[in-house]
Amino acid sequence: MSRITQAFKRAREENRGALVVYLTAGDPNLAVTRELVPVLARAGADVIELGMPYSDPLADGPTIQQAGQRALAAGATVARILDTVRAIRQSCQVPMLMMTCFNPVLRHGLEAFAAAAAKAGLDGVLISDLPPEEAGPWTQAAWRHGLDTIFLVAPTTPPDRARLIADLTRGFVYAISRPGVTGAREDLPPDLPELIGQLRQVTDKPIAVGFGISTPQQVATVCRVADGAVVGSALVEIIADLGGAEDLFYVAPNFVSELARATRREHT
Repeated sequence: MSRITQAFKRAREENRGALVVYLTAGDPNLAVTRELVPVLARAGADVIELGMPYSDPLADGPTIQQAGQRALAAGATVARILDTVRAIRQSCQVPMLMMTCFNPVLRHGLEAFAAAAAKAGLDGVLISDLPPEEAGPWTQAAWRHGLDTIFLVAPTTPPDRARLIADLTRGFVYAISRPGVTGAREDLPPDLPELIGQLRQVTDKPIAVGFGISTPQQVATVCRVADGAVVGSALVEIIADLGGAEDLFYVAPNFVSELARATRREHT
C-alpha cells in the first residue's frame, strides 16, 4: 500500500477527508520548497502535490503559471526538483506526488523518469495532459517502480471514459470541480454531489476534488461528499505574496491548519 493510499485510508478511519495541498516546486526557489514542505505536513497536509514548472502549461491558471515562471527563473529543473524531494525525504515522510505536463517526462524518458522519481522519494505522478487512451506505456513504467498514477476526471467526462481513468488510477482519482484551469473560486458548482455520485458508480477508489477549492468552507463542503480536497492556487498566492520571507513559515502553515480542521466531518 502506497503512502498516498495509506493517507486516504487513515483520513477515512478518522472520519475526515484527506487534505492535499499543492505548491509549485522551486517557487520562489528550491531552498524554500525544501523547508516549506515538512512545515505544511506538520500543519495538517496529508499529501503534498509538487507542481513541475513548465514553460507551456495546459491546466494551470494565471496564479500557478506565474509561480512556474518564477521557479524556472530561479533555476528549477527536473533534476534539481528530484534532488529537493530527496532532501525532504531525509526528515519527512509525507506522501508526495508530482504534477507535470507530459513533455518533461517524455524528454527524460518514461522509464528513466519513473525510476528517478521513485528513487528520489516521490509516491506518485499526475500527468495533466496525458490522455488515458495513450497512457499505457507510462502507467506500466510507473507501476514497475512503485509509483501511483493519478489522472484527472472532468465534469464532462462520460461514464465509460471515467471508468477507464479510474482503472488506470492508483492512489486517488482527481475530480475537477468544474471545466477550465486551476484557480481560486468564490463558490463551488451546485451539482458537485451529483458528479461525485456518478464517479462512485464506476470506482471504489478514493476521490479528491480540486480546481477552485480555496477556503476552509469549501474544503468542508467537498469533504461531505468526497474523500479529499485539493487546495493549490490559494496557497500559491500566499507564497507569491511572501516569497521566502520568514512570515511565510508562519502564514502558510496557519492557513493549512485551518484547511485541515475543515476536513473533519463532525464540523460540517
